[in-house]
Amino acid sequence: MEPYVPGEQPDELGGVVKLNTNENPYPPSPAVADVLRRFDCSSLRLYPDAMAKDFQQAAAEVLALPADWIIPGNGSDDLIIMIIRSALRAGRSVVYPTPTFPYYRTQGQVAGCDIIEVPTGQAEGFAIPIEALAKAAGDVTFLANPNSPTGAWVEPDRLDWLAGQLDGLLVIDEAYADFAQANALKLAARRDNVIILRTLSKGYSLAGLRLGFGVARPGLRRELLKTKAIYNVGALPAAVGAAAIADQAYHRQCVEKILAQRERLGRELGERHCTVWPGEGNFLMVSPPGGDSKNICQKLKARGVLVRYFNQDDMKDKLRISVGSAEEVTAMLRAWDAR
Repeated sequence: MEPYVPGEQPDELGGVVKLNTNENPYPPSPAVADVLRRFDCSSLRLYPDAMAKDFQQAAAEVLALPADWIIPGNGSDDLIIMIIRSALRAGRSVVYPTPTFPYYRTQGQVAGCDIIEVPTGQAEGFAIPIEALAKAAGDVTFLANPNSPTGAWVEPDRLDWLAGQLDGLLVIDEAYADFAQANALKLAARRDNVIILRTLSKGYSLAGLRLGFGVARPGLRRELLKTKAIYNVGALPAAVGAAAIADQAYHRQCVEKILAQRERLGRELGERHCTVWPGEGNFLMVSPPGGDSKNICQKLKARGVLVRYFNQDDMKDKLRISVGSAEEVTAMLRAWDAR
């Protein structure tokens, strides 16, 4: 098997415009800094609450859900591992559309299960093939919505239909839902085979904290907890995460700025004769004129701008560009023009 390879992380950010890993360009909520200033470091000698109850309660209040529907995790990656440990083994199957987040494949390989990849297809604009996913009838079906790296998004009604067609689990990975038109949270209440994944890495500027969570009905949640690491969320991430998710006013301000820059980035690249796919995340998939994406990626890096190039057959003529601040988008466009 091949390990998951994350985007490049420079040792030092000085002078680098980092638009390759879909991080939030704005700092976390001021409430986060307040928690860090007030945190009792002596408490770190003790084990944290195994269910991160303070964060669990804060997330439940924001999402208007019962607290016992929330499953905290060390990033949403942790939830993916829990789900696959709980539901998959040799002779069972994991299904997902491609291209998508490759960690689904990585963990499917760890489980030794059958891996069924359903191509989306450039001719169809990389739309998620809902009917084909249903036909594949996986024991676990992963669907990133919005999807990365394509930015494609599926309406909740279509996801509801898909859940109804499946006997296995439907895992809707909403890592980028903060930037989309709508989300599928209500499906976790409607369907007993649906799990929603969320992260604080993107919309809440806490990628370095490693905190995510799942949403599922209590019966399904109970089974997933059997494979949870005992203390998978530390005391400090739980306290910081609770403060960040509670500050919805600041969260909305950041999201609105990102959406404005997403629209600007797409328009400006279109004016430079790029093909830009409609995206619902905090990034855009772009094909430059001539399709020489690898060379352009290297030239941008030489000018201090990092974007993501994927060396795979369906992506070799494309780049994924994260949406930065207004200043970062300006710097990226200048580097693009000067390459």
